[in-house]
Amino acid sequence: MILSSKNIHDLIDARQEGFSLERPFYEDDKIFKRDMEKLVGERWVLADHASRIPNVGDYFLFEIGKESIIVIRSTTSKIEAFFNVCRHRGSQLCSEAQGNKKRLTCPYHAWTYQLDGTLRPPPQMPQEFDPSLFSLHACHIKEFNGFVFLCLSKGTPPDFEEEYGGFSETLNFHGFKNAKVAARRQYPNACNWKLVVENFLECYHCAPAHAEYCSVHSRDQLLALGAGPGSGSEAAVAKYQPIVDAWNTKAKSLGHPTSMIDRDETSLDMAQLVRLPVNDRDYQSETKDGHPASKILMGQFKTFDNGITSISFNPLGYVLASNDFAMVARFTPRTATETDIEVLWLVDETAVEGEDYDVENLMWVWDVTIKQDKIITEANYAGIKSSRYQPGPYSTQEARVETFIKWYINGIR
Repeated sequence: MILSSKNIHDLIDARQEGFSLERPFYEDDKIFKRDMEKLVGERWVLADHASRIPNVGDYFLFEIGKESIIVIRSTTSKIEAFFNVCRHRGSQLCSEAQGNKKRLTCPYHAWTYQLDGTLRPPPQMPQEFDPSLFSLHACHIKEFNGFVFLCLSKGTPPDFEEEYGGFSETLNFHGFKNAKVAARRQYPNACNWKLVVENFLECYHCAPAHAEYCSVHSRDQLLALGAGPGSGSEAAVAKYQPIVDAWNTKAKSLGHPTSMIDRDETSLDMAQLVRLPVNDRDYQSETKDGHPASKILMGQFKTFDNGITSISFNPLGYVLASNDFAMVARFTPRTATETDIEVLWLVDETAVEGEDYDVENLMWVWDVTIKQDKIITEANYAGIKSSRYQPGPYSTQEARVETFIKWYINGIR
């Protein structure tokens, strides 16, 4: 089926509330292009943690859709982002995923750019040639509490402070700016990005698919808040609320943040921020046995409050932080049927591996869970390709998925 704009609008208008999307939304190249142009490309996307490029000249490539972005430290205090495209005839400048450059030199005809993207005068050009008109195309970039965000928009990006300024207090308390990456893993998924997001926004599948994750969290918590606020039924939330209230009282008495942000499908980013108990047992961290993953607490924490901070900047970027470490997940659309998942684990910058923390311990819960998610989302897509696939109804434990689908439809309409 070759879709036109009319076909896409027909699919949007025909979408039945409370049901999954029609097959083309999960595999059609034209819809994917629309996703990238109208939705993904117009939002701030979490790219990485700034500690990845600590030295002048350090860079990494951020690959999203058909775009390759060079994120490079140009000075000790400034990070720049440029489209990986030479202004001469379009060759990519960098091919290695990361490294260090004193300058950016095109391997094709040796056009050379300073770390701020300005072009050094190339040889044998016409007399009237003006190098200042051929700097690298900049990509919108923002460093925020240690995290690096990019926006691919050709125009003015969304107001970052308006979107995420309210997150500063909690992010600062966790000390993410003074964190370092303890581990990094890639989990490429052979399915559309929306299937990856839908799976992450519901815990209806947790019991059958995630024995390890369920061993860390209580059943009542998973039913109520397994994928954050709005993911469970009202009855499940009401049953679990007394435990949340008691934990909030404890956290406030310690001077720890308990603020909440919860945006719906009408917002630009569908962002969330919430602090919750790890579970209704005496777990200090989100680990296999509930014991700390690191001897050094992050940020301003002086003692464990047995809580976890759940942050969704938008459906593509997440942070799940205990008091002593954090998991950062990034879902990056590549093609209509391919999605990159990268997960980082952060600890305080002073923590020493093998002395203060054990990598396998802090990775355990989410490493095994994301691997399981890869299996089930790829199986989900394999089934959607069948001639017998039809959109199916969501359960009461998939309410946040319905919110996401409405947000998605609003974004591409």
